[in-house]
Amino acid sequence: MFASRFKRPTPAFLIAMLALFVALGGTAGAVATATVPLATRALVVENAEKLGGQTSAQIVAKAAQAPGPAASASGLITVKTQPAGSVPADNSLPAFSATCDAGSKVVGGGMSSDGAVVTFDSYPKGDAAWEVIVGNFGSSPANVSVYAICLK
Repeated sequence: MFASRFKRPTPAFLIAMLALFVALGGTAGAVATATVPLATRALVVENAEKLGGQTSAQIVAKAAQAPGPAASASGLITVKTQPAGSVPADNSLPAFSATCDAGSKVVGGGMSSDGAVVTFDSYPKGDAAWEVIVGNFGSSPANVSVYAICLK
């Protein structure tokens, strides 16, 4: 009695569904493959700006000229840590920063804490400083340190 209600799909229906999924998948794939090269170019441009337009070969050449026991790129990078202070447990959002030495450019940074602190934003502040905005959702104050990765 119930067998007549549920019929198997026809071959034409199956082919139409397959064509629909292929068509939709092809469009999504085309959008994704067009977006990836654009994002890659944007990342390369952003990194070039951080390095002052220098290529990797120019940075290696500059490292080879740097004085020290080993001429390497590690002599060009320093990490500046700034103990920023205490964040009260009142859900405020204070900003803290760490600054590079004169003549250096900031290329990255972050923060560390001994409490339940959440980073809301972390970004370069100009060419020579890194800033973080944090919130404390714990029940007691937390100490925060900010660090900046600097390129000489």
